[in-house]
Amino acid sequence: MTTRARSFDAAAALYAAARPGYPPALFDAVEELAGRPLAGARVADVGAGTGIATAPLHERGAEVLAVEPGDGMAAEFRRAHPAIPLVRGDGDRLPLATGAFDLLTYAQAWHWTDPERAVPEVRRVLRPGGALAVWWNDADPTVPWIAAQEERLRAFLGAPEGTSGHRTLPPGIDGFTTRAVRWSRRVSLDDHLANLSSYSAFLVLGEAGTREFTAAERERLSPLFPDGTVEEQYVVSLSVARV
Repeated sequence: MTTRARSFDAAAALYAAARPGYPPALFDAVEELAGRPLAGARVADVGAGTGIATAPLHERGAEVLAVEPGDGMAAEFRRAHPAIPLVRGDGDRLPLATGAFDLLTYAQAWHWTDPERAVPEVRRVLRPGGALAVWWNDADPTVPWIAAQEERLRAFLGAPEGTSGHRTLPPGIDGFTTRAVRWSRRVSLDDHLANLSSYSAFLVLGEAGTREFTAAERERLSPLFPDGTVEEQYVVSLSVARV
């Protein structure tokens, strides 16, 4: 797991450029389920990566602090978001004061933790009545071409980090409320393939294997999107618990 988690460091610029962001409706749902506005909230975004979730939390007025273990990801974060504070660390050993935060967020990041260590850290760092929000952004499997692509990904990689089946909610924390947020983005076919190549399983696999898969995907998808623009449809699976 550590090898795959740290594989992003060598591809931080690709990750920042190709990965999808999040729709405003997601942050509306976080506020609703957490029971408070993001504006003025003390938030730690754990496993922040290049800041894909941290930046919109900051834009919503949160006093947000990013927590990121990887050298390459942290460097890319600091380059893109110099005004947002960042500390080095991970969910298993949060470098944060006890009872100091209103909200902890794990955007596509909880599955990289050891829950036996991470759950006690969540409880320690949140103030009484604070909230934990975890979410994953998945390609919508109800869309036929996406479902077919996910089958090819599983056949080629096993269960890649970019597909659904690799995560569970934090154990021992009760009262999660869930929400599915559907959204889409339109990107070039090149950007769609770059997003695939940023999956940790491809980063570990290496350049040759990644080129083999993405070249075959280009041939399959080009007839479906003759203008070169792909509409990627997503479902964000959000779960929030007040701890």
